[in-house]
Amino acid sequence: MKNFWIKTALAALLCLMVISVADAKKKKSIEGVGKIEFAEKVYDFGKIKEKGGMVSHDFTFTNVGDGNLVVLKATAECGCTRPSFPDAPVAPGKSNKIKVTYNPLGRPGHFEKVVTVTTTGNPRKVHLKIRGVVEEGK
Repeated sequence: MKNFWIKTALAALLCLMVISVADAKKKKSIEGVGKIEFAEKVYDFGKIKEKGGMVSHDFTFTNVGDGNLVVLKATAECGCTRPSFPDAPVAPGKSNKIKVTYNPLGRPGHFEKVVTVTTTGNPRKVHLKIRGVVEEGK
């Protein structure tokens, strides 16, 4: 008799787990998924002065999905490039920006830098690129 109750309790627990997982999947599909779409993925600064100070560009994006989109991180290849990104979720249909700042000091010549943006949406990773030519002097 004891085995019967143990088996019954385990079966009930298993049923609850299956129902819970199915409910979570249903809820996720109802909530939708964010989808990031950038107006541009490459920006050319052209010629900039080495001692002219840092330069920045805003990469505007829109959440074209049907769920909230969160930018988890934005990372650059090196310390001369600094991305900043919104920390709040971006609702469907709304826009925001990733600001990328480049420091040309001590870096004369052509440059091309990539910033990797990681999101909770689709696609998970997007690569943004800045480029230009740093002219020596003032």
